[in-house]
Amino acid sequence: MARFATIWGRAIFPVTATSLTRPEFERHLVPLARTLAEALHARPFDASVAQGVGAELVAVHCTDPEALAGTLGVVESYLVLYCGPDGPADGGGESTEEYRSRCARLQHGIAAGFARALRERTLKEQEAIARSALTARIDAQQALHASEERFRAVFEGAAVGIGIADLDGNILEVNDALLKMFGGLEGHVRSRNVSEWGHPDDTPHVWKMYGELVRGEREHYRVEKPYYRHDGTVLWTNLTVSLLRDADGVPQYQLALMEDTTERRLLNLRLRYEATHDALTGLPNRTLFFERLEKALNAAPGSHFGLCYLDLDGFKAVNDSLGHSAGDRLLVEVADRLQSCATGPGEVVARLGGDEFVALTTGPRAQAGEKVTDLAVRILTALSTPIRLEGRELTVRGSIGIVEGVSGERTPAEVLRSADITMYRAKAAGGNRFEFADAEADARAITRHGLTNALPAALERGEFFIEYQPLVHLHDGSVHGAEALVRWSHPQYGVLGPDRFIPLAERTGLIVPLGRWVLEESVRQARTWQRQHGGTPLRVNVNLSPTQLTHPGLVADTLRVLESSGLAPGALCLEVTESALIGADDELLEPLRRLAAVGVDIALDDFGTGYSNLANLRRLPVSVLKLDRSFTQGMQQEPADPVDVKIVEGIVALAHSLELAVTVEGVETGAQAAQLRALGCDTAQGWYYARPGAPDRIHALSLCDATPTR
Repeated sequence: MARFATIWGRAIFPVTATSLTRPEFERHLVPLARTLAEALHARPFDASVAQGVGAELVAVHCTDPEALAGTLGVVESYLVLYCGPDGPADGGGESTEEYRSRCARLQHGIAAGFARALRERTLKEQEAIARSALTARIDAQQALHASEERFRAVFEGAAVGIGIADLDGNILEVNDALLKMFGGLEGHVRSRNVSEWGHPDDTPHVWKMYGELVRGEREHYRVEKPYYRHDGTVLWTNLTVSLLRDADGVPQYQLALMEDTTERRLLNLRLRYEATHDALTGLPNRTLFFERLEKALNAAPGSHFGLCYLDLDGFKAVNDSLGHSAGDRLLVEVADRLQSCATGPGEVVARLGGDEFVALTTGPRAQAGEKVTDLAVRILTALSTPIRLEGRELTVRGSIGIVEGVSGERTPAEVLRSADITMYRAKAAGGNRFEFADAEADARAITRHGLTNALPAALERGEFFIEYQPLVHLHDGSVHGAEALVRWSHPQYGVLGPDRFIPLAERTGLIVPLGRWVLEESVRQARTWQRQHGGTPLRVNVNLSPTQLTHPGLVADTLRVLESSGLAPGALCLEVTESALIGADDELLEPLRRLAAVGVDIALDDFGTGYSNLANLRRLPVSVLKLDRSFTQGMQQEPADPVDVKIVEGIVALAHSLELAVTVEGVETGAQAAQLRALGCDTAQGWYYARPGAPDRIHALSLCDATPTR
């Protein structure tokens, strides 16, 4: 803080009218530096804090424009350097680009606070000058010649522009400061009437207040007003107009005080531009686009809008292979092409961040639907031409989500969320295409997102439970064991099957703790069944996901669970899908081999769906093949499909030759069970025997030899 304040003080002390020494002045700047550093790191970020810094500068007499320029320069060059990600005040979490964006907004706040404080100070001075001018004017008529001279000195030497006009608007006198504001041509100013100084940017209430003042209905008013100079340029002023009355209170003149704010306004416009436009591409950024979108959504009834949400396909590969500098040049070229596509009325393109762009089109309802489709086609066509970058040609592809609708129906956030979801649907369909938003698809995506966010807490709250489906010996119908099937008792959606949440758990990594919990509960239940049967074990089958298969703690966790429960390894069977083992190398198979070596059975689940080489069966550490139900559906009725019979017969013969047991899933009829028994299958499971249920039901079925139930 002290170093930053020292740099700051050296920059502005020479132009500061203060009685403090430089060290005293720099110590005065330390709290202001700390305020800026804290604002830079604040969450949520609030740039308005910087306005107080600007006001404090004016309070310590740093009123020279060079003081503001020096302050903004120091903040721009050194604030992030000393107080940003690597500085002593760093709180972590934001990127350097975010800090520089915040720094720019803090500069805007400093300039705004400086200008406001300077204006308030100036207005106070102006009011004092106005009183002095009025006093001098009256004294000139009624008192000594010296009083008139004092008034003239104040009038002519004032730093602000002063003009006096009669109630008809004819300009009577102006000072040199006002003449300089208008370009120095006295005839251009003195010969004018106030009514001639209208400007297209004048707000309606400006001339309304002027009329009230000259009629004596108000004493003064203050506005920001532009004027045309004689050369056509625009002069922006803070204008204060007061009504002057005579000794009897009758309105006589109007007094105008003008402060030139043109440079300050240009600075504000520049800061506004930087805050609302992307620094890399020059396109409108997220902030400005939200303003445009909100305006389109709040347009007159019957107005229609169409939005294209674009994400480049494979852009990460460009950054990873060619570097971020090349990626930035690619984004600039893409932005130029998108800008060339959105040239029609009501069309605008913006960059939201990264490689995400949006294009908006508005218009009558009859045309907007065709316009947004045409815009999406133009964008994909423009991107199809290869971009030459660093001596090579890059083919750029993009996925577009399209949302269209009528104004007044949705908020900007809802529209962008729908477009984002639709864009990812287009990307999942192969990319280089566009898709239209669908309410049902949006709802499913939002539900998936909600389930994903709720998964960690659901495991902690114990919302998961396990149902068991019996595995039956085909030759005698006795219960051989059961497969553990996890369920989620969701407080909002009810009981959810594994197909609703297992893929989400895979993507988030929660499948590892969830799978560990399922293993612990299933092994504990198998040990309970063993005690209930007088020591005779019922085998429990537990599914392993591909992520669990590659987790380094798989073997240790499994052995720990078996040891703590007292269940023999042979009573546990771990099921791995065939697709997870396609092309598996020895490193991937090693955990399964270690588990098989201690006696844990390994089952190859969904066999026949992974298109694996049958010769690979000899190198896999499996003891059970679970035949996919698609091979046995043709056996549910008599006569059985002869092709299915031959396929199953061949698989069973191959499995038995390799000393593998065969389990069949999805057995639903007696005819199917009889056919599978005749073909030599070992065990089966399906609704013909029992649906998945509570663990005590498995105990009851085992006691009655799994009598078929429906």
